[in-house]
Amino acid sequence: MTSPSPTHSDSSGSSKHDGNQDNWEIVEGLRGVPASIQEPERQGGFLLKRRKWPMKGWHKRYFLLEKGVMKYGKRETDLKKGKLHGCIDVGLSVMSVKKKAMCIDLDTEDNIYHLKVKSPELFEEWVSKLRHHRLFRQNEIAMYPHEKHLFHPHATSSPSLNDSLRKRATLTKQASVHQSKISSWLHSSEDMDKCCKDLDDCESYLLELNVLLKSMEVLHRTYSAPAISGLQVPSCISPQSYRLHTSNPNLSTADLNTQEVIPESPDSPPDASHLQEDFCRLASSIHVKLKSAFSSLVAERDRLRHTIDLQATQPPHVVGLKTAYASDSDAPHSLVHQVSSESKGSLSESITEFFDAQEYLLSSSSSENEASDDDSYISDVSDSVSVDTYSNAGGSERHNSISSVVTLAHRRSTLPSPCPANSVSLWNILRNNIGKDLSKVAMPVHLNEPLNTLQRLCEELEYSDLLDTANQTQDPYQRMVYVATFAISSYASSYYRAGNKPFNPVLGETYECDRPDKGFRFIAEQLSHHPPVSACHSDSKNFTFWQDVRWKNKFWGKSMEIVPMGTTHVTLPGFGDHYEWNKVTSCIHNIVSGQRWIEHYGEMAIKNINSNVCQCKITFVKARTWSSTVNEIEGVVTDSNGKVVHSIFGKWHEAVFQGDPPSATCIWRANSMPVNQEQYYGFTQFAVELNELDPTIRPLLPPTDTRFRPDQRLLEEGNVEGAEEQKQRIERLQRERRKVLEDNSMTHQPRFFKKSTDDRWVSNNTYWELRKDPGFSKMDFPVLW
Repeated sequence: MTSPSPTHSDSSGSSKHDGNQDNWEIVEGLRGVPASIQEPERQGGFLLKRRKWPMKGWHKRYFLLEKGVMKYGKRETDLKKGKLHGCIDVGLSVMSVKKKAMCIDLDTEDNIYHLKVKSPELFEEWVSKLRHHRLFRQNEIAMYPHEKHLFHPHATSSPSLNDSLRKRATLTKQASVHQSKISSWLHSSEDMDKCCKDLDDCESYLLELNVLLKSMEVLHRTYSAPAISGLQVPSCISPQSYRLHTSNPNLSTADLNTQEVIPESPDSPPDASHLQEDFCRLASSIHVKLKSAFSSLVAERDRLRHTIDLQATQPPHVVGLKTAYASDSDAPHSLVHQVSSESKGSLSESITEFFDAQEYLLSSSSSENEASDDDSYISDVSDSVSVDTYSNAGGSERHNSISSVVTLAHRRSTLPSPCPANSVSLWNILRNNIGKDLSKVAMPVHLNEPLNTLQRLCEELEYSDLLDTANQTQDPYQRMVYVATFAISSYASSYYRAGNKPFNPVLGETYECDRPDKGFRFIAEQLSHHPPVSACHSDSKNFTFWQDVRWKNKFWGKSMEIVPMGTTHVTLPGFGDHYEWNKVTSCIHNIVSGQRWIEHYGEMAIKNINSNVCQCKITFVKARTWSSTVNEIEGVVTDSNGKVVHSIFGKWHEAVFQGDPPSATCIWRANSMPVNQEQYYGFTQFAVELNELDPTIRPLLPPTDTRFRPDQRLLEEGNVEGAEEQKQRIERLQRERRKVLEDNSMTHQPRFFKKSTDDRWVSNNTYWELRKDPGFSKMDFPVLW
């Protein structure tokens, strides 16, 4: 006999009334004390699932729901054979439904699954079953938080997963063979054996940490348990032992011992404190193991250097290794993008991470040859961005600004104040906005960074030297490579910025950036408020860059998708080229709890509308669970017949390479980050400079320039309360101006942009002329703040 089910806000209820069928409704989860719930019946059938890339339609898949876990494949027989396309833990997902459209969305943090049902009756049946299975699964997790198999229900039954594990075991065995060969060469490998064991232990600990984290999240939602972000750290653990975030810039960098310890509420489950202690204990163990592994690697590196020096006859790949080691400490850096030795090490690790697993799986050669290929790849990757290339692109001339105006002699290297601690509960703000466009939702200033969207558009020009190089390159295929790399580089700064959002510009707001040191000048203006439309224009002796962009931001329960609409344009005057391309979708994960991280995915098509000689297609690869495929891009430049002429690959936040390993050439590498960047919103040095307001240029700017905006300036200075007050005042002024326009049947007219014949916004080429003495001081502008 089953006991009464745990209390919840109506097992068939949602956060909104069913009468409003046009809105997304979030399905409530488990509430109250866990109890025994009867196991729900299995549910199977075909549903429509949106394809992986957004806006690409739907396809039919067979779904099987069992014990709160939903598996899917092409057909039912495939599931019986273990050929799964995916597996969704419904209990750990945020579920929302839209009755009128018969849509069901499941946000699992790693992926957002958009499902659609064809008939109202079948829709109601699936929603009812999903609710029952979800409560059953959440109750199961709450009752047995330490049981690992609950979080990986398909681990023992899925042949596809077993195949993956077998492949991983094969890779481990092959790696062991490689290690034994190197060990015999170095006569002894005790340190490396210990290092391998430490890393294996770390992997196990990390899997267990993941289980504990998900258990804590479920408990936090089920009870009035302490927030996960306010972990109570046992006194036996030192503050240094849990600062593991330094290896991942997307992780929080708040020092835990500075946070207020949140007392346990009376109805908190006893498991909550135990889970916290276990979590911190495992984190401490991982820290110790990683320190030990690092020490072993340092010792082995020194032994390798010594062995290379003693070897009489050195094969080419060993010479390459020796040269690489020497360049870290002796050789002068010849790259435009100067990097530290630490960054170079990171690049080598990234390269190895790109191809180790792929080569092991695809190569049929001996393990000795595989090890040799890997070594030669690391040593043979070259860098084409040399000082000579830079000078050929007009490096000395680029210091002469085309605007001939006052510029800063010295730019700041840090913000006035670090980012404040954030205690805002996003869930309370977002829970009623599932599936909505968040541009219409007011957000507290705590969630902002001290830059706005217009300045973010300017950030896309940080690596404008790639366009300078393109304008000096005769080969049209190679020009396309540089333009494509520039398009990829515009996403680099977002890697460190998942924690905060830029300010939304008010209607009529402007921003200019004049950079003689980079050889360009830039203007941007907010053209529309609802829907939000921003336009920008930049010119240089080597290129012209412009775009008008609209964004749709949608929240799906755990993640937020940012879908841009609009086209980016670049012209190169040296060859009469006019390139245009689309932007890809961005997604910020773990919006509500956990550590936020961002990914970009989709296809970017670049074409030269003045020539059909070549075109380029770039794929931003979507992250996959249990895979190192994170932030990767791959692309090809093809001729008019579709034949591949050049191929590129890399990671959008690190580097882009051209060609095939082991002889790939580095086309671009991201600049190193400023010291303590995690304390200053993750800003790059270029971003730090964007909101700087020098007294010498203040009289030359229009009063609508972003740098005069008080709420953004106060946040930059660390005055959060003042920034919030000013933000609300500025938003109120905007509403009042809109009402005046509506009452007088008037529409806002942009000042510096106009509509083109193809209905796109382009510069009217008046800004820089109006900026000249006496400047904008004698012109009328609306009072924005």
